Parts: sequence; structure tokens; C-alpha cells
Amino acid sequence: MIQTMRWFGPQDPVSLKHIQQAGATGIVTALHHIPNGQVWSIDEIQKRKLEINSVSVPGSPLNWEVVESVPVHEDIKKGKGNYKQWIENYKVTLQNLALKGIKTVCYNFMPVLDWSRTDLEFEMPDGSKALHFHYPSFAAFDIFLLKRPGAHLDYDIEVQKEAKALFSSWSEEEKLKVSNNVLRGLPGAEEHFSLTNFQSVLNEYQGVSHEKLRQNLFDFLSEIAPIAQELGINLSIHPDDPPFPLLGLPRIMSTEADLVSLLSQVPIRAKGFCFCTGSFGALPENDLPGMVRRHADRMHFVHLRSVKKDLKQPKTFYEADHLGGDADMVDIITEIKKEEFRREKLQFTDCQIPMRPDHGHQMLDDLEKKTNPGYSAIGRLRGLAELRGIEAALHKILQPTSN
Repeated sequence: MIQTMRWFGPQDPVSLKHIQQAGATGIVTALHHIPNGQVWSIDEIQKRKLEINSVSVPGSPLNWEVVESVPVHEDIKKGKGNYKQWIENYKVTLQNLALKGIKTVCYNFMPVLDWSRTDLEFEMPDGSKALHFHYPSFAAFDIFLLKRPGAHLDYDIEVQKEAKALFSSWSEEEKLKVSNNVLRGLPGAEEHFSLTNFQSVLNEYQGVSHEKLRQNLFDFLSEIAPIAQELGINLSIHPDDPPFPLLGLPRIMSTEADLVSLLSQVPIRAKGFCFCTGSFGALPENDLPGMVRRHADRMHFVHLRSVKKDLKQPKTFYEADHLGGDADMVDIITEIKKEEFRREKLQFTDCQIPMRPDHGHQMLDDLEKKTNPGYSAIGRLRGLAELRGIEAALHKILQPTSN
């Protein structure tokens, strides 16, 4: 695998030099300063490439391997407003990226909120801090803080009871913290919201059903996937995080069935997916190694992380260590390596699949520093080291003989 880390640009507390010292050779980044829907110019892309290449040392180049993400404008997801122009702009951005040699583009199709957690500093037994999604806390936010009309209908009676008890126990400071955690999104989120304007944003999705959102995705891909194929760009959709509906909004990339539906539409190889073991792994029915075995040909990017699900509280989970949690990383990486060897035998140009250690605990010195939630340096360094060790062992075991 191509070992990468995500970098949020010049303002990221984790520098490119630190990422390189962690052992990564690739960078996953985006032009976050360009508004959603606007064209990424060749000059801006080149500027970012030069920033990344400038820290390379002899014999150890640092390359911009993956764009994460070229945001999909909300109008495209809704199929409303100026969505046709945003699609045309997306095509130009892909063309400009291809001209600068960047051939893997990640995106998502989650309405309004890209990804959400209720606690960004969930304390682990060893004192490190993790990301946490607590479903009753999210319900308390939805029903009692946001006061979304009809919100209670989306939760069963037991979850409603627990949400009410939680809300009654929270101080004003705790209410504000949960609200900020839900609405700010994780680093790289496309939008940031306040409680006062959020309901109006949700209202814009009235009439956009699960089927309508899915069709809008297929229509979008029917426009851009053939162009991506011509340009040699691999498109990688990121699964829903968490992988179930939130705030009355549909989710259409949560299960293996969702993935099959996507891959069967516009069946060209450029239209693929990002295999995020944390997002898919938060849903018990998703068989992670099996998903790689069955769909690896269209897997263009990999996020490796492991979540620990709460068996007593469905839809609640926290980010575990990369080799902890519920994901069997050895089995998963075994299947990824088999796919890489298959591609090598067939002489594919993308034999090595870009991978990044997704999220990481805040630990050691980073506990005293300002860091992006989930993207501190040391927690990801630990994760990358563990994953590299697994891959090195499996590479030796699984490598085909010359005979």
C-alpha cells in the first residue's frame, strides 16, 4: 500500500515534516480555502503540490497522492438550484488535477453533515482521548437542543427516555459542548453551522427522499465518471459516517448493498469507492474482509481505523486503537494485499492502493497541544506504525513466488 497521512494545509498543527518522519510517503489533502463548487485552478493546485514537494529529502520524496475531498456542492445532492453549473465546475477541477498528475479523488455524498461525533475528547482507560458517537446524546441534541420538528419519531422509546434524562442532567456548558461537537463536523468537513441557522439548512432537504438522493448521486456520477475515466482519475466515494440516517436526512452509502448499487450503476472502473473500515465497521452487518474480497477491483483508497461498538446501545461506538476495536485488521489487510498482488500480475498502473491511518487517539505530548480532533500526530504515528508492521509481515507471507 502507499502509506499516506492526511494534512489540512499550512494551518495544520501537524507539519509535513512530521508526517514524513512518521514514515508516510504520501499526502492526502485538499484546497480547503476554495469555496464549495468553485473550480480549483491549475495555479492553486500547483502551489499546493510545491508546498508538499518542498519538504522531500533525497531518496524519500513526499507526494500528493490523494485529494480528500473535492466537495460535492449541496445543490448537487439536492438536485436543485445551480447544480448543473456546479457539476461543470467539478469536471474542470478534475481536468486540472489530472494535468498536475493527481489521479485519486475522494468525495462523499452525505447531506449537510459530513461526519459527526458527540464527544471529541472521550477519555480512554489509559488517559488518551478518542472520538465517540453516543446515540442517546445525539438524540438529546436532536430532540431537545435543535428541537427538530418530529425528531422524537426517529428514536425508539428507550432512546427517548435516555435522551431526556441526559438532557436534564447536562449543565449549560455541557449542552453547548455537545451542540458544538455535532455541528462543527470533524476536520475537513465542508460546512460549519450554528444552532440558530441549522434547522433552516435541514429544511432545504424537504422532499429529498432516500431514493431521490441516490438518484442524484447516480446522475452526478453519470456526468463525471466517464470524464474521470478518460483522465485516468479514480473516483472514491467515502461511506456514510455514522452509517445510518441522522436528523431526518437519508444516508445512501452505509451498507454493502448500497455499495453494490453504486458499483452497478455506470459500471466503469474509475467510479469506485474509499474503503473506510471505521465507517463501514460501525454497522454490525458489514463484513469488512468480505467486502474487500467481493469489490476490491473498484477500491481506490483505504482508510484504516477500528471502532468499538456498544453491544448494549446500538449505534453507539468509539474510535479504538487501530489494532483494537471490532475490525480484524490482519484479515482486512490480507485481502488488500491479495488485491495488490492481483493487480501487479495484471500489470495495472495502480497496483499499490493509497492507505492512511484514519483518526488516532490524542496521547502523550499531544494531550497538551492544540490538535485537530482525530488527527493529532502521535496517535496516527502509532496507528501507521502498527499497520505498516502488519503489511510488512503479510507482504512476505503472501508474495507470489517467481515460479
